[in-house]
Amino acid sequence: MKLSSSLCFCALAGLVAVQGAPAGPRVKTVNGVVEGITAKSGVRMFRAVPFATPPVGELRWKAPQPPKNWQGVRPAVEFAASCMQRPIFGDMEFRGKGTSEDCLYLNVWTPARTAAEKLPVLVYFFGGGLMAGDGSEYRYDGESMATKGIVSVTINYRLSVFGFLAHPELTAEAAYHSSGNYGFLDQNAALQWVQANIAAFGGDPKRVTIAGQSAGSRSVSVQLLSPLSKGLFAGAILESGSMVSGTKPLSLADAEKRGMEFMAAAGAQSLKDLRAIPGEKVLAMTAQPAWTRFEAIADGYQVAAKDLIECADKGELSRVPLLLGWVTEDRNAQSLLGENPATPEGYTAAVRKLFGADADRVLALYPAGQTADQVLDAAQTLATDRGMGYNMWRLAEGHRQSSGQPVFRFLYGRPRPKFLGRADQLPGTAGGIITNAAAASSVPKWRGAVHSAEIEYALGNLATNKHYAWELADYKLSEVMEGYFANFIKTGDPNGAGLPKWPAYAPGSGFQIMSLNAESGAVPEARQRYQLLDAILHAK
Repeated sequence: MKLSSSLCFCALAGLVAVQGAPAGPRVKTVNGVVEGITAKSGVRMFRAVPFATPPVGELRWKAPQPPKNWQGVRPAVEFAASCMQRPIFGDMEFRGKGTSEDCLYLNVWTPARTAAEKLPVLVYFFGGGLMAGDGSEYRYDGESMATKGIVSVTINYRLSVFGFLAHPELTAEAAYHSSGNYGFLDQNAALQWVQANIAAFGGDPKRVTIAGQSAGSRSVSVQLLSPLSKGLFAGAILESGSMVSGTKPLSLADAEKRGMEFMAAAGAQSLKDLRAIPGEKVLAMTAQPAWTRFEAIADGYQVAAKDLIECADKGELSRVPLLLGWVTEDRNAQSLLGENPATPEGYTAAVRKLFGADADRVLALYPAGQTADQVLDAAQTLATDRGMGYNMWRLAEGHRQSSGQPVFRFLYGRPRPKFLGRADQLPGTAGGIITNAAAASSVPKWRGAVHSAEIEYALGNLATNKHYAWELADYKLSEVMEGYFANFIKTGDPNGAGLPKWPAYAPGSGFQIMSLNAESGAVPEARQRYQLLDAILHAK
């Protein structure tokens, strides 16, 4: 009788201390009771909470299934294993143990004492090219954001061949007549779990914001596009990644053909045979160049089998406020120059090779100047605009015009400070360390803010990264950025007391964006550049 009463109260009040139990906070989810830990800040942390049945055996390459119920109290203290992946990015720092196909778990940080608080919720999708990453990474830690009054959630989702393999047999067995994109379906399942359970952690299911960087940001754009995720969130934050661009994802037919080729390469005669191959052996095949990348698929179920720019322009994305942007060195100068020298002539040659008959118009808007630094600046700006900025701008532009919802744009520009690694170590873009004595003399000469540099700032996690000599200006910028993000999660608007005014991206504000740097402020964007790229790239 006492246990029944305790569980009833737990369901009503969310976070409770059960008499006679260990000190860890307990929450009753739909599937059972979880027990977490309390940080010194007072934030309650619940790790490795299942949001789906482990996708193993016959469930490999199937849509995620609801988690099974459990009896008693489930410990939620340690992070789960990462989803199957190779160490592609050597500087990612995970806190779970190893990798496993049994990886569909999420982590919750909450400041709430009871379920009655109805706090806003952040669900963050990690980046890593849909090939790597994990919700336990320090840079995504939710404790700091929780101290701002936000229930913060990170999730794991299937990656690479486990997350994005399509095959005719898989399509035939699926009730929705498609295959692939299982990683995106995992994200959708996590959002459904949040709707069903986050109130018990003190969160408000009607005030969920989804966010992510790089492949996590691309994932956010997929959830914005997906009819399956309509109504599961009220706002979205996108950092350096979008599916809405002039490049169409692989068709289901082409992805199925590739899946058949993979099956043959694996020596399997059927889907049953392929599922019987140990996961480690399947993963090992992705070390071969032919099978390194398994990507998003225009399956007609999660991702529309049509021009995604058209989807944005027609208002087919979820009609929610957006906060989005990118960084000044999302792509480096060399990615545009190639083998050409950093001279005006080398730059012009590279632009002519890439843009052909449109090169003169591009050169007029991206002039190089005469010095090597001026050439590198122009090449870096054009490379970043072409490789990242245009995709993000196009999503924002279509959504701004068609949704009736505000869009807030940013450009992040602060380079990371001094690297504190040893002489045989290199700084990686993910923020960690790559040990490579042979390459120690070729430390990247980053000229701006590199891809992913803003994450620790935005989520308040500079102190978790011990590899850089953070300065007062870094902490000041982090305070500003986290304030903007927290305000947006709470209200759909980043503005608040003590912060520079951030106007919505619109004609009335002169299409201003927020320049995030040691000194932050709103500035007009070079809108003509993106309009030109739109005319060139979308026409192809």
